Amino acid sequence: MNALKDYREKLAKEISVPRLFARQPNLSFRSARSKCPDCRADLKVLKTRYRTLRTLHLGSFCAHETFLNCNQCSNKRIYHAEQLDRLVPRGCCFGYDVMVFVGKAFFMQHHRTQDIIDQLLSRNVVISSSEVEYLARKFVVHLALAHRRCAPRIKKAMREKGGYILHLDGTCEGSGPMLMSSLDSISEIVLGNVKVPSEKADALIPMLREIKRRYGTPLALVHDMGAGILAAVKKVFDGIPDFICHFHFLRDLGNDLLEKDYDGIRKSLRKHGITQKLRDRARLLKSVMDQEPDLVERFSHSLHADSPDTATIGRFPLLCAYSLIQWALEGKTIGRGYGFPFDRPHLQFAKRLIVLSRHLEQIKDLHLRGQWKDNIPFFKLSRELNKVSADKKLLKMIERMDHKIQVFDTLREAMRIAHQKGSAGLNSGSEPTPMGPIKKALKKFRRNITSRSDYPSSCGLKAMIKQIDKYWNKLFADPISVQTSNGVRLIQPQRTNNILERFFRDFRRGVRRKTGRNSIGRFLQSMIADTPLVKNLENPQYLKILLKGRADLEECFADVDIGAVRREMDSAQHSSEKVPKKIRKLIAVASFPEMLCRLFRKAA
Repeated sequence: MNALKDYREKLAKEISVPRLFARQPNLSFRSARSKCPDCRADLKVLKTRYRTLRTLHLGSFCAHETFLNCNQCSNKRIYHAEQLDRLVPRGCCFGYDVMVFVGKAFFMQHHRTQDIIDQLLSRNVVISSSEVEYLARKFVVHLALAHRRCAPRIKKAMREKGGYILHLDGTCEGSGPMLMSSLDSISEIVLGNVKVPSEKADALIPMLREIKRRYGTPLALVHDMGAGILAAVKKVFDGIPDFICHFHFLRDLGNDLLEKDYDGIRKSLRKHGITQKLRDRARLLKSVMDQEPDLVERFSHSLHADSPDTATIGRFPLLCAYSLIQWALEGKTIGRGYGFPFDRPHLQFAKRLIVLSRHLEQIKDLHLRGQWKDNIPFFKLSRELNKVSADKKLLKMIERMDHKIQVFDTLREAMRIAHQKGSAGLNSGSEPTPMGPIKKALKKFRRNITSRSDYPSSCGLKAMIKQIDKYWNKLFADPISVQTSNGVRLIQPQRTNNILERFFRDFRRGVRRKTGRNSIGRFLQSMIADTPLVKNLENPQYLKILLKGRADLEECFADVDIGAVRREMDSAQHSSEKVPKKIRKLIAVASFPEMLCRLFRKAA
């Protein structure tokens, strides 16, 4: 059966249209018009042109295009071949189908450039890496223009559901630009994007005004606590219900409360260099263990049997030391996927080191065979751990942080988000939750904190209560009653911005997979701002609105004005944050400052 399947696939590939031609075929194209639409005179041949083109269904072929015009009237219009214009954009050599293939592979499947080149080559389409990247950018520009053109249809679809709830969030890395995106949480359609130098109100206001112009006023807005977003929203959507994301709110409170001590713990561990020391020692112990492959199996059996194996009793301390090191290092990976301050792996690591140090003190002098040399791994490990466990400053920070964590975890439970035993990660808080019990629990939390004896002297607790009071009215959204095509409907705004957080997490993961680099700063700097619109192509409702009866994206893109595409491409090429190519070559020279100073002195 497998041989038959392979043979069928091979046969299908061999008889595919791109492989049918031993030589590149010549195909003729001319306008379907024969009469001038103004004077009804016969159209005449103006000129002909040959173009080598590449499409998925034909591979490489030569198009002989005949241009027509009318010499009887003042109309100087040139009539192109409509069929060819539907296949390939004017002035280009790759068809719309190749561009769509590249765009989907690049942005939706996150394939690397070389993988796309290989896939197209198997379909008789030869393409270079620079052409792949150019077509990927062109795909985004076509999608952005088609998206803007269908804005009235998107607005109508959202209105039929009662309106839209605007979620705003941004992502950035290093000193590069920030990508700010907007999304409707009801239809889950990305509405607009912009690259801005920072999250300041002046940079965000034009984007919000454009969203308001295209889609009308939202039912409500959800975003983080950034001062720039708050100011921009108040300027453009004053009077519209405006809510703070509970996850962002809780995370900011936790950062303010815990970050100082947590950072101190991290620095203290780094000062001791304990992580690298443990890894080095584990590597040495593992090299000894590898010489006797059955040691691990016997050690595991001993622990399950609760009795050391007499055959390996001399190696038992070595195996114990190695396992305890790995147990301590495992503390650095503990978390529920929420990130700090919800997950605190460095604190867990520090606590495990202290616990391990105390247990080693109890067993390091117990000689199972009466030979102290067997316990050398314990002595060496204990010596390193004692430096950590004797660090009074570190112990004080751990104790102080434990008290604060009790407060923070109580707040987490009150707000019913990022649960300590949960595993939802960034999906936490996405489920519908009544606001009444949360509001009641938060009031109780506030009373308990302000009535504590240490509250007047605690700057951290007072700052937390101040933040709660400041944003109280933006935390609790009641259901919104709206009129839809199916009658009155109650819409509950999501209490988190996690729908956009998940979107950016997937976006960053895709970029890293594609580029092979952990940092996405360079990609953000060079990408077209509307790249996140590609996410909409996974939404069946959006695709239906975008295509409007057309068969596929190729047909949709063929209707986009090629002049507008070129203007957008030129605008992206000369983006203000993009470093000119010649400048990049200059700054790549290590002695560039000396060159510049020498030239400056010479000119003076």
